[in-house]
Amino acid sequence: MIGRYENRKEFYEYMRSDRSELVVITGRRRVGKTYMINELFGDKFAFTYTGGHHLNKQRQLQNFAIALQTSIGSATPPVLNDWFDAFMCLQQLLSTRKKREKKVVFIDEMPWIDTPRSEFVAAFENFWNSWAAQQKDILFIATGSATSWMSDKLFDNQGGLHNRITHRITLKPFTLAEVEEYMTSKGGHWDRYQLAQAYMIFGGVPYYWSLIDVKQSLAQNVNRLFFVDKAPMRTEFDELYYSLFAHADKYIEVVRCLSQHRSGLTRNEIMNMTHLQGNTLTKVLTNLCLCDFCIDFVPINHAKQGTIYRLTDFYTHFYFRFVEQDNSKDPERWTHILKSPQVAAWQGLTFELICMLHLQQIKRGLGIEGMETKVSTWRDNDMQIDLIIDRADRLVNLCEMKFSQEPYIIKREYADHLRLRNAMFREKTKMRKGIINTFITTYGVLPTKNSSIADTELQLDSLFAKK
Repeated sequence: MIGRYENRKEFYEYMRSDRSELVVITGRRRVGKTYMINELFGDKFAFTYTGGHHLNKQRQLQNFAIALQTSIGSATPPVLNDWFDAFMCLQQLLSTRKKREKKVVFIDEMPWIDTPRSEFVAAFENFWNSWAAQQKDILFIATGSATSWMSDKLFDNQGGLHNRITHRITLKPFTLAEVEEYMTSKGGHWDRYQLAQAYMIFGGVPYYWSLIDVKQSLAQNVNRLFFVDKAPMRTEFDELYYSLFAHADKYIEVVRCLSQHRSGLTRNEIMNMTHLQGNTLTKVLTNLCLCDFCIDFVPINHAKQGTIYRLTDFYTHFYFRFVEQDNSKDPERWTHILKSPQVAAWQGLTFELICMLHLQQIKRGLGIEGMETKVSTWRDNDMQIDLIIDRADRLVNLCEMKFSQEPYIIKREYADHLRLRNAMFREKTKMRKGIINTFITTYGVLPTKNSSIADTELQLDSLFAKK
């Protein structure tokens, strides 16, 4: 199993604890929640069940009964009239299992089980509070990609599950270092430049990387996965959003809006553009951030602007930019547009996102890994700084992120622009700390008479540092 080192350590501790544990795992669809649990526990499950998407209550109960039958080893499945019966049978099953270590119960895609008027949550509350929590040998693991359901029904539960969840884990996408390790394990020999290009499309979603054929080039893979007839990643968009979110159309409206504004939008700007407001918009933005589709930054002059939200899901960016409106029916579409200005502009945007999602690696490269910092952004009319690292040592890194095939050349006009921008930044924010112009590039800054504007540099390799 690639990565997940902290998660492995956590589950080792849960297995050794002197109480029953209720562990809830959330994370973006395709991020590897099920895979991780199966790899960690293999054949150690006392019981496991996966909810079925779009199945009604009766069919869910039938499938649960079959899972019980398999675990019990009986000739016929038990008769389950409702979820209270189901959890009573599960209690009876676990009571008969005598083990020296914890009995592991794994319920996958729990949100899909809770069909309308099913009373699933009430039955689960009763099972946990009246029996399982009183034991010392139960490790109950629940997963779900539908973060809105997990938040409403489990984390913010004010009924029987209030404060009953012992551990909450959010599984994150792979970092660049982890996708490099994964590709090496598959026999791939792509260089880091090509891995970064692939990350711009697939992000750190393990399932997407599993579809890559390492014997093909990146361009060939993109053509096969997105542009040939019945390409598997072409239909992923609707499956992704409609399986994750109730009222998915509202979420799609927000991410579409964010995708069109590279520097991000405030809540008020999103509200004006989508006409979503109040608790509805709050819920949408919260869940998008929880699922790693967005990040939120508090601008350094936050009193004026408010929190800025920025779309960070690489697949969504790629889909909107190159797939959704593509009617060419060209099976080699990506090869044919790879050198276009449109792709170059998109790569510049997505490299910025890669940097923002690898802040720990950037701090390590700057030698400030253990220092307290605040990350923010700033914009004023046509001036903006996408990544600001405000440090406890009274210095501020103003980051410029540039993606290119060779060392980056700073032209005189750009150096003059940065000097003007820095002056405006100081004036508008009343900044009194020392400013460090920091360039994060693929292959460094080419030494010229203008390169002195770059006080410090990091190259692509720095982003591949392991945690």
